[in-house]
Amino acid sequence: MPRTTDGAGTPVPQRLLNAATRLFAEQGYDRTSVQEIVEAAGVTKGALYHYFGSKDDLLHEVYARVLRLQQERLDVLADADAPVDKRLRDAAADVVVTTIENLDDTLIFFRSMHHLSPEKNKQVRAERRRYHERFRALIEEGQREGVFSTRTPADLVVDYHFGSVHHLSTWYRPDGPLTPQQVADHLADLLLRALRP
Repeated sequence: MPRTTDGAGTPVPQRLLNAATRLFAEQGYDRTSVQEIVEAAGVTKGALYHYFGSKDDLLHEVYARVLRLQQERLDVLADADAPVDKRLRDAAADVVVTTIENLDDTLIFFRSMHHLSPEKNKQVRAERRRYHERFRALIEEGQREGVFSTRTPADLVVDYHFGSVHHLSTWYRPDGPLTPQQVADHLADLLLRALRP
């Protein structure tokens, strides 16, 4: 029976995801073999196929885990007992911080999404759409209440903010002049300024 954790207590699925994330980021998804992943994780191919049906499943999970985290956090922020402008600002900043904290995952995904099976691609798009719709609902709430301008359609505001978020992996560097929170604050403030009536 294969061990389910390593010496540090890391469960096998997490070890596989960690190894896959590092290798996909360094080499690219298409240039990384299943054998390299299992060797880096210190497990057998059988263990990989026990937890993940394929390399495609690993790629999907690399991004899905970030999206799940972001969705959970957005739901908490959106449901908070606070004015809508504060809830939107908090949500706008949070997605920036969580993206930067998981930069390899998001970089891999946007570079390699076309490698997903059509079914997995559709699933990811549906998960992202759910997140964007919840975010858009905050903008629409603020527009209905007169807190935000209605001059720009809410869909376009969402695209504007997430265009910035998805672009982070091309320029943000951990050793750069801004911390993740500082970048998040700047982008959230830009969004709120653009929505002022």
